Amino acid sequence: MTLTIRRRVTLGVVIGSRAFFSPAPCLTARTEVLAHLARLGIDVVTLPYEATANGAVQSLADAELYAAHFKAHRDQIDGLVICLPNFGDEIAIVELVNRAKLGVPILLQASNDEVDKVDIHSRRDAFCGKISVSNNFWQYGVPFTETTTHTCDTGGAEFGRDLERFSRVCRTVRGLRGARLGAIGARTGAFQTMRYSEKLLQASGITVVTVDLSEMMGAAGKIKDDEPALLAKMEKIKAYGTIAPHITAQQILTQAKWTLAVNRWIEENECDASAIQCWRSLQDNFGCATCVTMSMMGEELMPSACEVDIMGALSMYALALASGAPPAILDWNNNYGYEPDTCVCTHCGNFPKSFIGDTPEIGELDVLGESIGRSKCFGAVKGKVKPGDMTYFRLSSDDRAGRLKCYLGEGSFTDDPFPMDGGIAVTKVTRLRELMRFVTQNGFEHHVAMVRGHHADVVQEAVARYLKWPYYHHNAPDAGKLILPDQF
Repeated sequence: MTLTIRRRVTLGVVIGSRAFFSPAPCLTARTEVLAHLARLGIDVVTLPYEATANGAVQSLADAELYAAHFKAHRDQIDGLVICLPNFGDEIAIVELVNRAKLGVPILLQASNDEVDKVDIHSRRDAFCGKISVSNNFWQYGVPFTETTTHTCDTGGAEFGRDLERFSRVCRTVRGLRGARLGAIGARTGAFQTMRYSEKLLQASGITVVTVDLSEMMGAAGKIKDDEPALLAKMEKIKAYGTIAPHITAQQILTQAKWTLAVNRWIEENECDASAIQCWRSLQDNFGCATCVTMSMMGEELMPSACEVDIMGALSMYALALASGAPPAILDWNNNYGYEPDTCVCTHCGNFPKSFIGDTPEIGELDVLGESIGRSKCFGAVKGKVKPGDMTYFRLSSDDRAGRLKCYLGEGSFTDDPFPMDGGIAVTKVTRLRELMRFVTQNGFEHHVAMVRGHHADVVQEAVARYLKWPYYHHNAPDAGKLILPDQF
């Protein structure tokens, strides 16, 4: 199975030109954008330079030629890059997009004029041309992504950064539109908050594949103790973190059988992410936790959420697509003294090890272990998250409104101490109390997905502009309300 998240991004490239402007910049723009994409490891779909005059789209005939080429490669193309080295032909460009009907993100770039080169033979006027093209996009209902500044140089570092960020937007949109989520087990009975609508997800192209927990435990139990794949999985678990001396070989064997069974089911069903019934049937009836199973999958960019939180798993997957880094699912769990902008986010032990940022301890569930017996609860990944930047994101199924909705923002993990067992992340978010009020007043769950680094701009661009999901961005100027798709 080839994971969408590991698939190379492929972008269609278009150079737009108006025929009576100098054609010289067209070749330069083409050469420079292709060089950027090659450096970034991004594949390209475009026509040869010789296919049209100046290698550009500047007529309806050019538009039809490019549209046909893109339609023939529609399964490959994740997004379009449209560069205007001069004013461009607005009709040719919008007709190309309309005829190709790819429905993918578009990055619209326009080149700078040089103040000393604005004579009749050298002027570009792309500053104005971009407005004309974007106006046509508006008329046709075509969403597109802006470059950092209105105009920029195709060979410059700024445009290179824009292309890299845009490729992550494309990867996020592609991944979410076709996501397959595995729901392993029934919703944990104690949490009605984990309810969601499969039908609303399916309307966005997202499929949920279900399996009964008993089937998975049965499959795990049938794995022979001497199976080479099982022995390899045991060694992988041992190498994943520090295991206390009192943990027995049988406990590790049981955990490895469960992990191998889950991994095989995920592979067979081509799931991008999953959510698992993590307590307490698994402990009572099979004798292990599933935290390290989820942690190891998350480390390999196949996120897995606790308590059959499918919306949480989808939130994690969005962050993995946007960042290329392992995400985690956490509770907004504890105040931190009387600090208004600091709280503690935790979970029992499913954080990927690189999310923690240090070698974790693999031990037993603490709270549940005290209640039902620690010997049945091996498999918890424990550690305090190291300081650094963080992005948070939560998708929710708003069944009453018949839509998906989400919130996101950025903050940081701190080095402040907190003497609690499990996975611990002391978290700082500006205006945290306002965020919590938004969460509670808008029916969001106590789970939130987080990833290291700041990636909210990519997530917002993908889910709001292209997927049209209502969102709230805590760090945005319009913070305080849910923004509907037709309002941006």
